[in-house]
Amino acid sequence: MVSRSLRMVKIWWVLLRYGLYDLAFMVPGLRHLRFLKPILAIFNGHKKTPLPVRIRLALENLGPTFIKLGQALSTRYDLLDKEIVDELIKLQDQVPAFPSEIAINIIERSFDQKLDALFIEFETTPIAAASIAQVHGAKLPNGQEVVVKVVRPNIHKVIKRDIGLMQILAQMVERYYPDGKRLRPVEIVEEYARTILNELDLTIEAANGAQLRENFKGSKELYVPEIYLEYVRKNVLVMERISGVPVGDIAKLKELGVNIPLLAKRSVDIFFKQVFEHSFFHADMHPGNIFVDVTDPSDPTYIALDFGIIGTLNEDDQHYLASNFLAFFNRDYLKVAQLHVESGWVPPDTSVGDFEAVIRSLCEPIFNKPLKDISFGAFLLSLFQTARRFKMEMQPQLMLLQKTLFAIEGLGRELYPELDLWATAKPYLVEFVKEKRGPKALFKRYRREFPVWVEQLPDVMQNANLTLRQAVKGSLKVNLNHKEWDRLASIQREEGRRRIFGVIGAVFLLALLLKFEGFEEGQLLIPASMGVISLLFFYLSLRKRK
Repeated sequence: MVSRSLRMVKIWWVLLRYGLYDLAFMVPGLRHLRFLKPILAIFNGHKKTPLPVRIRLALENLGPTFIKLGQALSTRYDLLDKEIVDELIKLQDQVPAFPSEIAINIIERSFDQKLDALFIEFETTPIAAASIAQVHGAKLPNGQEVVVKVVRPNIHKVIKRDIGLMQILAQMVERYYPDGKRLRPVEIVEEYARTILNELDLTIEAANGAQLRENFKGSKELYVPEIYLEYVRKNVLVMERISGVPVGDIAKLKELGVNIPLLAKRSVDIFFKQVFEHSFFHADMHPGNIFVDVTDPSDPTYIALDFGIIGTLNEDDQHYLASNFLAFFNRDYLKVAQLHVESGWVPPDTSVGDFEAVIRSLCEPIFNKPLKDISFGAFLLSLFQTARRFKMEMQPQLMLLQKTLFAIEGLGRELYPELDLWATAKPYLVEFVKEKRGPKALFKRYRREFPVWVEQLPDVMQNANLTLRQAVKGSLKVNLNHKEWDRLASIQREEGRRRIFGVIGAVFLLALLLKFEGFEEGQLLIPASMGVISLLFFYLSLRKRK
């Protein structure tokens, strides 16, 4: 409790030091001291420093947890002014290393073995140190060179303490700050807490890395180092050691003769492949986590590190994104509005016409730019901001996607300003919509789900029969009006007929699926149509008459 109080005092002092008086005097007990603001401003050494810079400096001064929060906010153009977000991007997640003796002790306790039983070599000087963990070089008994990631000692306590204080501050901001409710600070802290607590568990990162490696197995676009799962614990992770050029060192890449246009294109390819083929994407692809294998400069390969933050999308999310992008570039704003309503992102009573008009006013100015200069990330951000006015509930996975898309676009265009993102992305979008929403996909879905329908049919019919018998006997206690009673009685009389038709429809559809399994895509129309008819017949056999 004492350390928490002292920490709160330090936070308050840092806010004063960097001239963030509105936040410092927001505490109810200190609000009456706001008259001191002009006096404090006279002696403030940062009074000429722009507000965005002061915010960044304050976060850096408050340490790892607040630096991580600032990094999480560095994608939230929907909440903060662009100048502030652009400054938060500069936050550096680098802190002094902790003693190697402590790292060795953590490793030995985690594996319950001495260090020399685990590694034949271990570099006591860290390769890198960040707020959550630091990395040492080592060599396994089989001679494989690896890196050992070790979580900082006591960092769990520090982060949980700071998160508790953040929650208190967030509640005060929401209640007392003029723009507090719009900023949604409580929601931001909750989302941030989930993310950073996951980063503290290296078993989660190891599982993410293993899946990402499997997804890009044999790829020339992205290489994911092997993670040695038998050497993974909650606070220790052992991974293949790689060498490459940091993607941010563009001068070095050019000096080595790397094919920059291809490298830029591959950054976009990697993103859209992860989103629309794998539905599993690296959501922390800032330059510090990305290297380039320049063994063959004409055919460069990305190398990804740090898999603590991973995003996933379900099929509906994927369809929403792909169809929105395609409709946007086709300038079909009515389709964009309809997609929001159909997907449930905005309330069903939303006026599609009003929504379309607002989207049109948003999108038309964008098309004044050359196609290659249009930003996917900016479009997505503007779309989310517009949809929020229509009570769209933002989903965490979409915010992760937006963050990653901004990072990929920035990386691609920094490497090669002439990169045409639309030309690179369009094949993925078109193929996804074709594969997931076309006749062939519909046919595959019916074939995949049909065994489940057949298996569940007897239980459904039995339960329906039991319910209806109870209803007819008067032993079913439900609140129904006379019209509903009449409809139930009618369904009971027709039960025999429906069961017969249901079985006929099920058998017919099963035979159809088995017979036409080998059809090619160009021959698919007839069996797909018959399959739909069969399914409709099956559905009508179970449908209650009005």
